[in-house]
Amino acid sequence: MRARFHVVVVGAGAFGGWTALYLLRRGARVTLIDAWGPGNARSSSGGDTRIMRRTYGPDQPYTKMASDAMRLWKEHDKRWNRRLFHQTGVLWMATADDDQYERASLPSLHEVCVRVEEISAPEMTRRWPQINFEDVRWGIYEPDAGFLCAKTACQEVVKGFVAEGGEYRQEAVLGRPEAEYQKGLMLSDGSKLVADQYVFACGPWLGKLFPGTIGDLIRPTKQDVFFFGTPAGDDRFSDAQLPVWADHRDRFIYGIPAGEGRGFKIADDTRGPAFDPTSGERTASTETMEMLRDYLSFRFPAMKGSTLVETQVCQYENTPDDDFIIDRHPQTRNVWIVGGGSGHGFKHGPAIGEMVAGLVMEGKDADAMFRLGRFGKEKS
Repeated sequence: MRARFHVVVVGAGAFGGWTALYLLRRGARVTLIDAWGPGNARSSSGGDTRIMRRTYGPDQPYTKMASDAMRLWKEHDKRWNRRLFHQTGVLWMATADDDQYERASLPSLHEVCVRVEEISAPEMTRRWPQINFEDVRWGIYEPDAGFLCAKTACQEVVKGFVAEGGEYRQEAVLGRPEAEYQKGLMLSDGSKLVADQYVFACGPWLGKLFPGTIGDLIRPTKQDVFFFGTPAGDDRFSDAQLPVWADHRDRFIYGIPAGEGRGFKIADDTRGPAFDPTSGERTASTETMEMLRDYLSFRFPAMKGSTLVETQVCQYENTPDDDFIIDRHPQTRNVWIVGGGSGHGFKHGPAIGEMVAGLVMEGKDADAMFRLGRFGKEKS
């Protein structure tokens, strides 16, 4: 009897875990490996939460991709009887000085039939009086959007993958010359893993595994996240009373309301310094904390003087154009590279997994905007 088509997926984060699951559902034999486990603290898919939104600016595929992904998140919540997606709504605050991003997002949202509301500042104040809307002219409200449980989702995907017949191994891939990966992967336990196809979805480590092809095309940056305690007995800043929010006032600052024992999450989307995901010390910047504390006092007055209850340090894995990389290795057709989440990739996990599984199983190429050729990395 002919052996099943075997695919090894390296990396059990948002891209790799979903890709492994959909490859399995397409009939492949799949081995998924990860050095530290799904949603681990070193990964770009770790941490508590990620925003699930579809507002993305002009001339991009991500509004539709995020809509497809949201449908798949909801389907798997039902399938697994887990609440990974929390529908709190997402509010985008458009300032008086610059609302180009929000204005440019509306056509794509309407084209994909996303339910959105354009809200005036007075109406926002009426709905959410706990927010100070000074300098805000209007807003986009996505009532069907919200946030995702990040680490938990990665773990649930792997659990579902194993339950459906996939093989998961917690091992590290040892670096080798790029061209040799097609012959098999050397693992940290001394074994060699040989397959028909290999998918590398290892986020910020892709540059180290593929120094010639990727190198600094993916630049990991340190991103600090802060959680502040809400006033005692006051639920106005909980996810039952407040949407996820994003503010383009001076810097792009975003937050997720408190809930399920979490503090009030707030972060600056500005790309941080270069960061080593393996050995980098995950200590949050005091300077950034003080800047965000001042912002919190301004935008959420009742939170002034709030206690910092937790910090997290994750990383983005940025490409030069912030678009994903989905392509075969230029010299080896059975090695795929999937990554470059650039701070917005997590929400797309199931849609990316479904897409990549189809490309691998059908021998097709990804859309040109995701291929390495855009950086001059042409296939030989």
